[in-house]
Amino acid sequence: MDSLPIHYFLWRCKTISELMINEQIKDREVRVVSETGEQLGIMSSREALRLAQEAELDLVKIAPTAKPPVCKIIDYGKFRYEQVRKEKEAKKKQRIIELKEIRLSPNIDTNDLNTKIGAARKFLTKGNKVKITLRFRGREMAHMNSSRHILDDFAKELADIAVVEKPSKVEGRSISMVLTEKKQ
Repeated sequence: MDSLPIHYFLWRCKTISELMINEQIKDREVRVVSETGEQLGIMSSREALRLAQEAELDLVKIAPTAKPPVCKIIDYGKFRYEQVRKEKEAKKKQRIIELKEIRLSPNIDTNDLNTKIGAARKFLTKGNKVKITLRFRGREMAHMNSSRHILDDFAKELADIAVVEKPSKVEGRSISMVLTEKKQ
């Protein structure tokens, strides 16, 4: 600890994000853009830092891969705030699609099947995917293939608003398929 110079700790404290700011910019030449968006041209990083300090703002490297790297003279705190706000806005606009599961048994009655179809219809109209699982217990396992028509009927009933994303497939003691909403 004693062998490290004091400027090491000052440099470490300034690292707030992945962007390089002020003294962290070690490039020989940088392209400088003012806070108003005006091109100030290519100059040494020291000269660019001096310009930023005169304006009482920060020098931020915004395009490190460019030749030469692009730095902008801006208020770093305000810049970070704007970035975080944009990320939050982008997250709000994303739609998370959930996978809802509906379980059936091979000896389901038609009224119960209609109730399950109604629930699936509601899930699909909300934009979710629906996984229909036909579960077998005990001796029902011997008649797995003859019960596959239940899933086919289920898909036919919802054919007006849904398409089969994954066709029916045997998975252990059950057969399942996935339906998604039709794209208009």
